[in-house]
Amino acid sequence: MTEHNPPTRALLSVSDKTGLVELARGLAALGVALISTGGTANALRAAGLSVSDVSSVTGFPEIMGGRVKTLHPKIHGALLGRLGVDESTMAEHDIARIDLLVVNLYPFAATIAKPGVSDQEAIENIDIGGPAMLRAAAKNHERVMVLTDADDYASALEAIKTGQNNLAMRRALAAKAYAHTAEYDALVAAYLSGATAEPVQNSDFPATLTLKMQRAEVLRYGENPHQRAALYLESPLPPACIAGASFRQGKSLSFNNLSDADAALECVKLFDEPACVIVKHANPCGVAVSSTLLDAYERAYQTDPISAFGGIIAFNRSLDADTARTLIARQFVEVVIAPDYSELALAALASKPNVRVIATGALSGSGCAWRDVKRIQGGYLIQDGDRDTLKTGDYKLVSLRAPTAAEFADLVFAWKVAMQVKSNAIVYAKDARTVGIGAGQMSRVISAKIAAMKAAEANIAVPGAVMASDAFFPFRDGIDAAAAVGIKAVIQPGGSMRDKEVIDAANEHGIAMLFTGVRHFKH
Repeated sequence: MTEHNPPTRALLSVSDKTGLVELARGLAALGVALISTGGTANALRAAGLSVSDVSSVTGFPEIMGGRVKTLHPKIHGALLGRLGVDESTMAEHDIARIDLLVVNLYPFAATIAKPGVSDQEAIENIDIGGPAMLRAAAKNHERVMVLTDADDYASALEAIKTGQNNLAMRRALAAKAYAHTAEYDALVAAYLSGATAEPVQNSDFPATLTLKMQRAEVLRYGENPHQRAALYLESPLPPACIAGASFRQGKSLSFNNLSDADAALECVKLFDEPACVIVKHANPCGVAVSSTLLDAYERAYQTDPISAFGGIIAFNRSLDADTARTLIARQFVEVVIAPDYSELALAALASKPNVRVIATGALSGSGCAWRDVKRIQGGYLIQDGDRDTLKTGDYKLVSLRAPTAAEFADLVFAWKVAMQVKSNAIVYAKDARTVGIGAGQMSRVISAKIAAMKAAEANIAVPGAVMASDAFFPFRDGIDAAAAVGIKAVIQPGGSMRDKEVIDAANEHGIAMLFTGVRHFKH
């Protein structure tokens, strides 16, 4: 086994030509002979480099519109031939070894992401020869170096120059090549199964699912210091998500920061008006909409100032200086999230260098249309992302009293917030802001009592407020508890065996009640 193999011949065939010419020039300067195909060969010649076509090596022309060009023994034998084992066979068949392979694959992901792409175009962008060469070179990494990522070109060239392209390096690059082909094959399989990563709600779940993720960062630790953790990114990333957001300032994000930030962002996306969401331990503790971000923040904060300490704050508009100055002067905040920031807002936030500042880019749509994945021991649970799909005409009045226009607006607002609160979820709201939130309780009536307790702690008057529940009330006690503190209207899915009992309770208390027919459990 040779620890360091200076390459004598390299085959380069890439769709993404980033860094290609610089790498090829470096190799040529070291006396490495270059072999290439199609557009890659043209790019190298245009840069003044000498390159041999694959067809001159194989003695066979590219055929079928380029579908067949590298699938030949003089290519695969050149990559797979083993030192000390296959030299005589290679000599017998006039196969000269290839020691370096540079390949990235047809742009299948970019192709299927194009609006209106035809199935024929997608199929034509399934690479065959590329993955075959990558797998051959990676298998024979004892001798062959394989490059799939332009970010590795400079370090690989330097290693060749200095004699550091050792077995450990070649093995790491081989593992990267197999990961590259695995991700590619998984994307093709998903496409052919009709389950692409695009937000297609009616697509079937494939019989075999391969998760395609790239490690972005090793985190300091997980939920607790004794747990190791890392952030992995899916491909393609959905728009305006925490995983793909831009980091503007502050310490690196922790596991819990990322989880809470995701909860805050997905909640604030639900509102069209200027909105603020404050999250603590994955639950909203204050939400408000208003005509300005500053007023939305003020009103969200007032819901639960105690829980807001050390929270995650998300906005759905570019953050202005006044709001930024107010929040950092008032409270300790872990993370601030907004689509963008004014220069003065960034300057204000910079006075607190430990505050993490995240820019998501323009928010698109409301709710999540992507697939959710939950790990259980021995498997994964996959589901469509939860979305707010209700329209005004979908709400069903079941009480004798109808909600006023103001109550109806607050019911819709509270319903959206309840979607993002862990079950059992109860949200009290009034004047487009949360009044009290009860989250994650085993009993729905206890969640209702906690929401009232939160309001009392914050010295917010409940009478005249509305209540949203993420699931039906199994008994009338939740309605009785709400009436006792002055709730005037309720929105809930309905569907309990005791719906009549619950509706009767609402009528006894003069409470307006709407059924949605949609449940929003969040575990």
